[in-house]
Amino acid sequence: MHCSQARTAISARIDREELPPGTTGAALDAHLRGCAECRRWGERALRLKVLARQLDTGSGIGTDIGTDVGTDIG
Repeated sequence: MHCSQARTAISARIDREELPPGTTGAALDAHLRGCAECRRWGERALRLKVLARQLDTGSGIGTDIGTDVGTDIG
């Protein structure tokens, strides 16, 4: 699994969505065990989602930010 695929799957997992076609939770977990960079990326994405939820006062800040984070960082 490439990091870009892992990050898409991480985003889906954080958002409690289905993983992308052809991606399994086991494959993602295996990638995360061996890739510190993706583990850190996932931790940051999760923190951002939590912060966005806390700050969302109807001002247009959404909580489905995984894709945006992936676009900005990736």
